[in-house]
Amino acid sequence: MSLSSVKRLGKRIIEYPEETVAVASVTEWLRPLFSNPTKRVKAYFLSLFPILSWITRYNLGWLTGDLIAGLTVGIVVVPQGMSYAQLATLPPQYGLYSSFVGVLIYCFFATSKDVSIGPVAVMSLTVAQVIKNVQTHHASENFTGPEIATALAFICGFIVLGIGLLRLGWLVEFISAPAVSGFMTGSAINIAAGQVPGLMGITGFDTRAATYKVIINTLKGLPGTKLDAAWGLTGLVALYAIRYTCLKLERRFPHRARIFFFISVFRNAFVMLILTLAAWLYCRHRSVHGKYPIKILLTVPSGFKEVKQPTITRKLISALGPKLPVATIILFLEHIAISKSFGRINGYKINPNQELIAIGVTNTIGSCFGAYPATGSFSRSALKSKSGVRTPLAGIYTAIVVIVALYGLTSAFFWIPTAALSAIIIHAVADLVASPAQVYSYWRVSPLEFFIWVAAVLVTIFSSIENGIYTSISASLALLLLRVARPRGAFLGKVTVRPSSGSTVDRDVYLPLTKDGITNPYVKVEAPSPGVLIYKFEESYVYPNAHIVYTAIVDYVKANLRRGKDMSNVKLGDRPWNDPGPRRPGDYEIEQSANLRKPILHALVLDFSTVSHIDTTAVQVLIDIRTEVEKWADQPVEFHFAPILSPWIRRALVAGGFGIGIPNHGFTPDLASVVPYHEGRLSSQSSKDDLEATGDGKKRQSGTVELEPVVPLDTPFFHLDLGAAVRAAESAVRRATPLI
Repeated sequence: MSLSSVKRLGKRIIEYPEETVAVASVTEWLRPLFSNPTKRVKAYFLSLFPILSWITRYNLGWLTGDLIAGLTVGIVVVPQGMSYAQLATLPPQYGLYSSFVGVLIYCFFATSKDVSIGPVAVMSLTVAQVIKNVQTHHASENFTGPEIATALAFICGFIVLGIGLLRLGWLVEFISAPAVSGFMTGSAINIAAGQVPGLMGITGFDTRAATYKVIINTLKGLPGTKLDAAWGLTGLVALYAIRYTCLKLERRFPHRARIFFFISVFRNAFVMLILTLAAWLYCRHRSVHGKYPIKILLTVPSGFKEVKQPTITRKLISALGPKLPVATIILFLEHIAISKSFGRINGYKINPNQELIAIGVTNTIGSCFGAYPATGSFSRSALKSKSGVRTPLAGIYTAIVVIVALYGLTSAFFWIPTAALSAIIIHAVADLVASPAQVYSYWRVSPLEFFIWVAAVLVTIFSSIENGIYTSISASLALLLLRVARPRGAFLGKVTVRPSSGSTVDRDVYLPLTKDGITNPYVKVEAPSPGVLIYKFEESYVYPNAHIVYTAIVDYVKANLRRGKDMSNVKLGDRPWNDPGPRRPGDYEIEQSANLRKPILHALVLDFSTVSHIDTTAVQVLIDIRTEVEKWADQPVEFHFAPILSPWIRRALVAGGFGIGIPNHGFTPDLASVVPYHEGRLSSQSSKDDLEATGDGKKRQSGTVELEPVVPLDTPFFHLDLGAAVRAAESAVRRATPLI
């Protein structure tokens, strides 16, 4: 059997249409993916190290900005790192390890100059909950907190690294901004509530429980407040006093705003220094068997004495398994949200996939230095941005500050009061709480997203951070599916408008017949010519919403257009069960009289301007719509589409028998057999608007200008714009109407 015979046999088996038009092919789609693979592979590996694109142009101006920003962030990250380690129920040196590795490694992979990687409040609290969960449910294994934390950093970092390498960063886009804000607000309230007992020296209950329980127990424990409150409350008041005083002075003396800004920046270090000195003066002679009147940090090992490979065993991985999803989500979600925010503010674009690679590498390498999971910090990133950072290389100067602290200041850390660390945490997480103006903006823009924000906050407060983030993600996805599955659509009419008072050129626009969205009540929307319907989609046309469109169009046609077949002469027994007709015989004449007053459907125009995707189910439903309305009208009905933006939508519609004008052979169409359309192609007049309005003038040798159609002539039912489609549909009505 020859090759041509095999091809003919294959075409018969798949019912390949004999008459075809040019459509997009899979080969055309695959060709760019495999063209010049060497160049693409090289570009991929170069993209893994963005530093190579700008390091050769590094100059003294950039160095000055990076040095100031790096040192400034370093002074802040040292006390914050130890505070967050305390929040994670880890020794303070682990916060410094995470701070050092985060800022050092990130600069080589970053696409954001502003983001500062290191310990953050939400991730630290999550680590504390993971440690508690593993040690509670696997007590016999004797896993230590640092072992659990470093293993968590390695596994989560490896997962995020894989997501980045596979270029799956677009998954982050499925979580809306209000959902992230609600989760962050609830988490900040959770963290602050858990730190208040430490601030006041109150003990005797679990500060990692649900927020409302912690608040209740804190109120009950107020009579048991200890001397630690003198340091904690003093530190918190001082932090806010310095901050707001500097803000007022900046506004009053704008020419010295830079000085007041740096004074405000150093408030953490200044307050910590004063409180540590006060704790040393008060406690140095009041030790009883190694215990002091207030709780202090005690010995902090210098250097990297905890550096070793992470403990990764099957039992530990199994124990961490239930908590890995939430830890991984927090790791990349917070970082991507922060990096996008600062990129938007400072006028550059980040690469989400590369950012995932950056934090993935940072955490996998950091686990070998004893670091626990680190991600982008909002407060330190804001500080870095305001300090005038120029490139990601500022992280190296921050790392130098952390190294100096690790090797030269650990003996002074002994006297740091833990209440002061709690004050720093409360002060830092307060910035994560959404402002009333921001929350109100959610309500104004989208009330549904406002309720998502409320749900995320309430679940985080009354349950846990884990359930809060799952609620945020689930609600975001549910809202997205709701919008896709329940799209708005409308039947359109025409309004003639004039662009400006001085213009004499009018144009037609198409608006909903129900006047939805028309603010001027005196604007009259004219229905299209009798027998023509215009329907506009407001979403992509895919399987979740296909039946909604079917119901809208078919129900409208049956309610407003004439039934082609006279049912008054049809016996009751011959009528379908779902259309038995009037109950009384005399009502048949009334039914037929009302039916004759309605116009006959000749053409349906579908506005595809907002449709970017269409699938098999949707095309099949379009075929079903055509079958049902033609059955109702008892005659062929033209389907016009405008505009077809994607060649793949054109391909799908052609596969369903639309656009090409092939006769319908009288059987129920089915997508699998590529149903032919009804008789004849449109006349040259029907597509004239598309040809003349969209032609690309090309001057020939003879000096004449010819018009090239943008919409191919072999698909005359596809139009460049809605106006051309309506005019073509109306011409079909004129052709079908007999002259009197």
